[in-house]
Amino acid sequence: MKAALPTPLGRAIRTFFSDYLPRLRGLSPHTIASYRDSLVLLLRFTAIQTKRPLACLDFHGLCAPQVLSFLAYLERERHNSATTRNVRLAAIHAFFRYAATQYPDELELCQRVLGIPFKRARSRMIEYLEYEEIQQLLSAVNRSAHDGLRDYALLATLFNTGARVQEMLNVRACDLYLTKPFQVRLLGKGRKERFCPLWSQTADMLRDFCKKQRLDLRSDVRIFLNHRGEPLTRFGVRYLLRKYLDRAKICAPGIARKRLHPHCLRHSTAVALLKAGVDLSTISQWLGHASLDTTNKYAAIDLDLKRKAIARIPPIPMRGRTEWHKNSGIIEWLEAL
Repeated sequence: MKAALPTPLGRAIRTFFSDYLPRLRGLSPHTIASYRDSLVLLLRFTAIQTKRPLACLDFHGLCAPQVLSFLAYLERERHNSATTRNVRLAAIHAFFRYAATQYPDELELCQRVLGIPFKRARSRMIEYLEYEEIQQLLSAVNRSAHDGLRDYALLATLFNTGARVQEMLNVRACDLYLTKPFQVRLLGKGRKERFCPLWSQTADMLRDFCKKQRLDLRSDVRIFLNHRGEPLTRFGVRYLLRKYLDRAKICAPGIARKRLHPHCLRHSTAVALLKAGVDLSTISQWLGHASLDTTNKYAAIDLDLKRKAIARIPPIPMRGRTEWHKNSGIIEWLEAL
């Protein structure tokens, strides 16, 4: 039996992921995987809705009304937030921008999909740990235990560097420079490489940790491993952070009122640097932000800085209310307010 020829949609998806994204755009495997997941969800949803096999889908099955139904399904059935919905839509837009250049006869359909707007998402308050709360978190780790030494090294280095969790989990022994000047090499988003300075205490702690782990600082092995000798995952870090936060709540009750996750350590570093008087441009370079606008959000969340700012402004004198006498005119009364 003769095999069915691939549809234009199938060819477009294949070249989009095998050639366009990795070779022409040079996107990271993580970004490509995110785009893949979004399109897989859309294709499966469309196949169920149209009652057609995935192999038989074409561009007209992915028209703008169908994409809108898919976005509504994400929020209604999968309980995705508006932010997640927008991430999925960004991947769909990227594919249809590519398809419009490869298949001009489908240009109108692609334009209609590209015209679907992003939904305005509610901006959540950024949660972070105060310096004293970070101290309580680290004090909750039992450094005499084998895992405790690893966990302390991980959490302390995350706070020192402000690195993204995956950036830190990707650090290899050869990325550590534990002789002066102390620093660590990080590979961030967009494969951007940066060096982050280390406090001498952090360098001493990492040196002791690597020595006990018998790690050769010239090797390319990951330094943070789990019980099976495999690299720790982001989910593992989330579990560890939750465990130590539960212990730290006893001495720092304010932690219980915060919605905390591993990325909050990065926020905590940024706020601590800001309070120490470090300018936003330096913090942006420290954290590996692509734009200074991303760093500016930290200037708006610290209450101490806001209190200091308002303290510089002289208070408005509180004058007593001027009574409106029957003999005085309305204009004179208004001017005296």
